[in-house]
Amino acid sequence: MAAKKAAEGAKQEDGKYKHTVDLPKTSFGLRANSVMREPELQKLWEENQVLKRVSERNTGATFTLHDGPPYANGDLHMGHALNKVLKDIINRQLLQNHKVSFIPGWDCHGLPIELKVLKSMDKATLNALTPIKLRQKAAKFAKVTVNAQMNSFKRIGIWADWDSPYLTLSPEYEAAQLEVFGQMVMRGYIYRGRKPVHWSPSSRTALAEAELEYSENHVSKSIYAAFKVTSPSSSGLLDEFLPNVCLAIWTTTPWTIPANAAVAVNPELSYAVVELQSVLESESTSGGKQQKLGSILSSGIEKPFIIVASDLVSVLESKWGVKLVIRKSFPGSVLEHCRYLHPVNGNECSVVIGGDYITTESGTGLVHTAPGHGQEDYLTGLKYGLPIVSPVDDEGNFTAEAGQFSGLSVLGAGNAAVVKYLDEHVSLILEEPYKHKYPYDWRSKEPTIFRATEQWFASVDGFRDAALDAIKRVTWVPSQGENRIVNMISGRSDWCISRQRTWGVPIPVFYHVDTQEPLITEETIEHIKAIVSDKGSDAWWYMKTEELLPDKYRDKASEYRKGTDTMDVWFDSGSSWAAVSAKRDGLNFPADVYLEGSDQHRGWFQSSLLTSIATKQERLHIPVLLPTVLYWTKTV
Repeated sequence: MAAKKAAEGAKQEDGKYKHTVDLPKTSFGLRANSVMREPELQKLWEENQVLKRVSERNTGATFTLHDGPPYANGDLHMGHALNKVLKDIINRQLLQNHKVSFIPGWDCHGLPIELKVLKSMDKATLNALTPIKLRQKAAKFAKVTVNAQMNSFKRIGIWADWDSPYLTLSPEYEAAQLEVFGQMVMRGYIYRGRKPVHWSPSSRTALAEAELEYSENHVSKSIYAAFKVTSPSSSGLLDEFLPNVCLAIWTTTPWTIPANAAVAVNPELSYAVVELQSVLESESTSGGKQQKLGSILSSGIEKPFIIVASDLVSVLESKWGVKLVIRKSFPGSVLEHCRYLHPVNGNECSVVIGGDYITTESGTGLVHTAPGHGQEDYLTGLKYGLPIVSPVDDEGNFTAEAGQFSGLSVLGAGNAAVVKYLDEHVSLILEEPYKHKYPYDWRSKEPTIFRATEQWFASVDGFRDAALDAIKRVTWVPSQGENRIVNMISGRSDWCISRQRTWGVPIPVFYHVDTQEPLITEETIEHIKAIVSDKGSDAWWYMKTEELLPDKYRDKASEYRKGTDTMDVWFDSGSSWAAVSAKRDGLNFPADVYLEGSDQHRGWFQSSLLTSIATKQERLHIPVLLPTVLYWTKTV
């Protein structure tokens, strides 16, 4: 009891001078108490519309930071947070004297959302699925995800016009996108052609460069093979080596050999006929490197002769483990117009052609050319009128056109079967694994192939110079961003904008049922744009052809069918300047700032640039500028 009284006395003693100290009084809580305070602050910001009220009160110029749309296919991650916080910092700083409008956006179409929806269904539902049902489910999923992401952005404290976001699935946005597409059609920048594109067997659709990611650890089955010469050129330099002389090629895609149409050589390089003599004793020929000496090296041919680039003789001698003796040297031009047996079908229809892009950095200096399976091969094929053969279906399997390989996966059993066939028919020199950089589908994470199909393209060549000129007039922060995008635009081939999927904005084209000729005119595009503006793009799937055609063509509706391709989602998001900045009141067009991660130099920055320049420039290539300032940040 005495201890208790002593403690009470000490407590009174401690507080007896309180009244002599004049301390400040505040209602500010000593604890964060975020569980209670965060919702209260968010409610305060939303109810008082802080961004709008402060912006309206300011007397300075209008400022627009155009929001690049995140994908509506999952919860937010740190990249989303970094992106929006950086934008919010800029907008808040400028609130000191500018009228700021920040319209948040979402990318809502495309394969990632379609795959999420498909994976959520059981087998019975999938079997009963129609395009319109899939689209309805995809739209519902996207809207739910947008709402979830929006609430998360609000919790972070981002100031934006959350009541009026832009969604790429909204009818008004889709109509604006079709307007951009139509203007590019009328300017002659959109065309349909059969050429090799990046194709994803796992997703069964064409892909653009921005939809690829490159694996540094991909291992291919590379081979050196020999194609037998049957008819040398008119010079007669090879006559003495017949009938045992072959052209040596190297490839990391043996599955493309059934589509071989030519072998390309550089006319300016030096080539040599080498005789294969004794096998060298080395680790490379004893299995130490997991290599396999091919049939041609053990065929028993008395004097097998191989043609390779002169500069590579010593390298190949070491790699093949065979003594190579040079018998004759000559320029590559001597080889042009030689004929050889096709390595698979045995026809004497293949020819040696010239190609100044060929070097001696790797391979043999002779390039197996299949115009249906490579960009350089395709361009070379056009120059020489070569056939564009591509015996591969949507799933990445050989078609009947590939003969005995029909039905086999080109990235699996088909590839191995081609190598085995070459070995059995005395055409294989060497087989070895080759680790290199290889394109993968960024969604399925599976390898892609180059495959020639009928697709819709935007001809970047038609407005490349204007785009490069516009890039110079943009302030890039940091400055090296300019070099990055210049290099990408300078070397870009035509943009493949068609996708073989259901969830997206349709390419508004009709095909004649007999000739397959496309019908796409200013009248048809305008008519479909008006329908989409009113009903949304679902109308393309549920309305009949005669309803989708304008009056001018309606009496011929039975002669046409509507196409099923949709647009690349980069075309969707790349049209946001037209659907948002150029349409909504209180926004600047061009926008003042675009701010995204560095990966968008090949994505949204680029698609926005290309669609803007292709539609807004005058015929004399007078560019309309994109943002006056363009920031990029390190991707998280």
